[in-house]
Amino acid sequence: MNHEKILELSAKLQQVLKGENKRYVHSVAVANTSMCLASRYDVDLEKAYIAGLLHDNAKCIDYEKQIRMCREMSVALTDFELKNPYLVHGKLGAHLLKKDFGIDDRSMSEAIKWHTTGKPCMNKLESIIFIADYIEPMRHRASNIDMIRTLAFTDINTTVKQILSDTIKMLEDNNRPIDPVAFKAYEYYINND
Repeated sequence: MNHEKILELSAKLQQVLKGENKRYVHSVAVANTSMCLASRYDVDLEKAYIAGLLHDNAKCIDYEKQIRMCREMSVALTDFELKNPYLVHGKLGAHLLKKDFGIDDRSMSEAIKWHTTGKPCMNKLESIIFIADYIEPMRHRASNIDMIRTLAFTDINTTVKQILSDTIKMLEDNNRPIDPVAFKAYEYYINND
């Protein structure tokens, strides 16, 4: 791995996050978890680390500005995302990867884009970032978290399916809306087990 590049990206991320230390610590934890998973599943370690590090690069931008920036950059948003703007940061962050961080890599961009909802038929890098965001060591509120952490290093697709199942159940139990993309992803992983 190019350590100078990682240090440079880390410094830029800290500037972008505007001193939100908890978000930065989470991002580093996701990067480290992503790299561990990448090692297990034979995925490029540097790409996994960088995508994990930068997955929330747009998270600290207020929702109205995120939507405005997406419109300015012709980033398509669904009606569901417009009604639930906390989901927009993945798509926006994917587009800001090149602009703010000088990274023009479709695989990392796609992993960042889908890290919140998942999508049907994710590749290994996309799955890794999705899983790492859920299981990083600072996370502790999710049901089945210890089991999922173990499962993550055993079966990547079953882990994605379990996270989607648990997330959908939690949202249903709390009467919160569920992104149709997450439902489609869950259906895909149920039917392709």
